Amino acid sequence: MAGAKMATPTFTLHDLAARVQARAQARAESSYTRKLLDKGIAHCAKKLGEEAVETALAAVAEDREKLIAEAADLLYHLLVVLTARGVTLAEVEAALAARSAKSGLEEKASRPRD
Repeated sequence: MAGAKMATPTFTLHDLAARVQARAQARAESSYTRKLLDKGIAHCAKKLGEEAVETALAAVAEDREKLIAEAADLLYHLLVVLTARGVTLAEVEAALAARSAKSGLEEKASRPRD
């Protein structure tokens, strides 16, 4: 909505990352996060991919509420995959910060081609 003020979030991505880290230490009987991690990185990555597709589909469908819900699922599953690989949100933020020194087009052009 143009011009609408957004409320300051009371639950941040850092809060979610901390919750994923805490839940990763719990028992599988009480933690969906632990259950995902116990199934291995391939399973976690598959769930991340599914959520990415669902998020893209919600965006194309122009369903705002569905997009918000799917984006939340996508961020959660991304943090689970990062946790499975021992990567922190701070490391991802540092990579973003390093990229922000250049324009998006310059940064993209500077990446090695596969």
